[in-house]
Amino acid sequence: MLFMDFSRCCERLEGTSGRLDMIDIIAAELPGLTGEELPVFVRFIMGRIFADWSSRKLGIGPNLLYEAAGAVAGISKEKVIEKINSTGDVGQAVEELLSVKSQMTFFHEELDLVHVYTSLIEIAEMEGKKSQREKLLAVRRLLGNAHPLEGRYLARILLEELRIGVGEGSVREAVAKAFGVDSALVEHAQQALNDMGEVARLAKVGPDALRDVQITPFHPVRMMLAQQGSIADMIAEHGEIAAEFKYDGSRFQFHKKGNWARLYSRRLEDVTGALPDVIRQLLDATDHDVILDGEVIAIKDGKPMPFQSVLRRFRRRHDVAEAQEAIAMVPNVFDILWLDGETLIDLPLSERRRRLEAVVTQYVAPQVTSGDPAIITQTYEDALAAGHEGIMIKVPASPYSPGQRGKNWIKIKPEVDTLDLAVIGAEWGEGKRAHVFGSFLVACQDAGRLVPLSRVATGFSDEQLAEVYELLKETVLKTSGKEVTFEPSLVFEVGYAELQASSNYEGGFALRFPRFIRLRDDKDISDIETIGSIRERYKRQANSAQAYQH
Repeated sequence: MLFMDFSRCCERLEGTSGRLDMIDIIAAELPGLTGEELPVFVRFIMGRIFADWSSRKLGIGPNLLYEAAGAVAGISKEKVIEKINSTGDVGQAVEELLSVKSQMTFFHEELDLVHVYTSLIEIAEMEGKKSQREKLLAVRRLLGNAHPLEGRYLARILLEELRIGVGEGSVREAVAKAFGVDSALVEHAQQALNDMGEVARLAKVGPDALRDVQITPFHPVRMMLAQQGSIADMIAEHGEIAAEFKYDGSRFQFHKKGNWARLYSRRLEDVTGALPDVIRQLLDATDHDVILDGEVIAIKDGKPMPFQSVLRRFRRRHDVAEAQEAIAMVPNVFDILWLDGETLIDLPLSERRRRLEAVVTQYVAPQVTSGDPAIITQTYEDALAAGHEGIMIKVPASPYSPGQRGKNWIKIKPEVDTLDLAVIGAEWGEGKRAHVFGSFLVACQDAGRLVPLSRVATGFSDEQLAEVYELLKETVLKTSGKEVTFEPSLVFEVGYAELQASSNYEGGFALRFPRFIRLRDDKDISDIETIGSIRERYKRQANSAQAYQH
């Protein structure tokens, strides 16, 4: 497949609003692709380059892309930024710049879909002192061979932000339709493989290939998520429930096979090097080959430390030995996904728990199972007294659903309601904060799109604003007066007093009294709240008498 054909498909999708029509467009393309092209097409159409389980990064920021586009178009990087600011979209800006270039030059070679992918892999593997220069030249070569329309989507893929409104659910349905397989089979295979490109390749082989999918060690799967709820509702619906402490730490996924072990963060980044002490503890706790789900907390003087203490260790790349001595890191394991070659995610929680306790001798998180509200409430109070956030309530009969935020896991905590939202824009601060961003535009997700939900301007210390500025300054896509738009990369946990219906934001909701709680760079953009979950919160709020007390 030529990259031009891929680009024309993207253009059609970008001009299509109906989800079913988008599914039809994608499904029509898939059967004609080769086994090599199919995974690349599927990942690209979702704005991704690598499999979701991979922690590999392209290592190209907006500024490098702007410089490469300027070199190809024969203008300065500053002129490229001006063009982006005027168009509001980096892809459209590059397309317009290449339109001018195409009138003056001849193309060197046609871009092929797999060739583009291979070039991106080579860029990702460039390391060392000269790597940024090498990456710049490689991007220039790609853009230099691109037709204007190809440039629009190539630029967006380089930033892994395709902006055509295609979500994972639409791709899943398209794969099922293209190859005549059950959508549930596609979804289950994706949960185990965490790579829709590979799932599409297997779907082309047939349904049996999808049924045979197993979790693979060192290919981390997404972590199962929780939503808000209540003890009373869970007992009323399920009778006996399982309660575990909710830790103020960082999720991890521990993979062990033989003498080899790795640790992955919630964002599926390999953090083995930053947490050798946790690796040692877990290696000592089991002789089996396993994939474990848990949360690591920081302990000092016998008490749990705040989340940020854990996060600093996850980020650390140097002086790890000194950090180990300062604060103890303790894993708490609460689930097992794979054991000695067997995938366990379809088993009920009660059976997974039995196997976990049989093969892991230490660090298993305590669990209380009961249908008595008094016992579960006492567990909640015990968790708070021990310095933890609250409790998790889980349905004993439930499977492990990677990446899903369903009703089988419920979190109970006394804090203000919070949402995890993507930072997509900001305004410059004023006065002593004029050199940093002062307020931020945050968004939820809707089928692959980011939908603005609120502005957040309170809750930040000067130190936090300085930290956020350093994290965001290289991701600026456009500026307009005091307004700045970012390449989405950062997640805020935002507290609020109430959800309100509002026409001021695209999603139809706004946050009353939004307040920054903390930075969640242990979470990826794909982990943020969906518009669907926000609608559910709004319904629950409307059914509560508290919703009418202002």
